[in-house]
Amino acid sequence: QVQLVESGGRLVQAGGSLRLSCAASGRTFSTNTMGWFRQTPGNAREFVATITWNGGSTYYANSVKGRFTISRDNAKNTVSLQMNSLKPEDTAVYYCAARTANILSSRESDYDYWGQGTQVTVSS
Repeated sequence: QVQLVESGGRLVQAGGSLRLSCAASGRTFSTNTMGWFRQTPGNAREFVATITWNGGSTYYANSVKGRFTISRDNAKNTVSLQMNSLKPEDTAVYYCAARTANILSSRESDYDYWGQGTQVTVSS
């Protein structure tokens, strides 16, 4: 069992940066593939980024590639999402997710645990 709590979301101007964090509890965190997703009202949850258990491999949505960076610190049980060059279309609730299989995935259904989300609003 893994519990996830996101933090760091806030209002930021376009072009600015923001760092989201996800604190995880549970014995298996260090072996979980982790991911970030986002969702806007009326839309399905959208994949953002994912990272393997040791941080050795990452994968990004095309819409954020080159602007966002996912990382993790297994000693602190945290996974982060550094977001640079933010755009108004990045506005969403951002969710942290964990999957027990150590394989990168962009599919929402592949993830077993979810946080409650943190709101990111980018003003133009």
